[in-house]
Amino acid sequence: MAELKWTAEAEQWMKDIHDYIARENPIAAQKVIEGIYDKAQLLRDFPELGQTYRSEPEGDIRIVLYGHYRIAYLIKTEGIIDILGVFHGALDIERYFP
Repeated sequence: MAELKWTAEAEQWMKDIHDYIARENPIAAQKVIEGIYDKAQLLRDFPELGQTYRSEPEGDIRIVLYGHYRIAYLIKTEGIIDILGVFHGALDIERYFP
């Protein structure tokens, strides 16, 4: 089983997503955040669940989908998965991974 580590950037994205949705519907905001978190937990057992975005010297960056969101993560060779960010599908991911 792999170990998940959330980067500071990913944690900030989760907070921003929550805060944005919570302005209109706090209950929905909590459900979305829990759903994203639960989807990410699947990576512990199934690290190759997502589609390969690109390969880096540190490992493969992959994307797994949850609703309108893309969870970007890096599979490292030591059995560690870094959650790099959570992006709304409408955003240009290239801006964040040049």
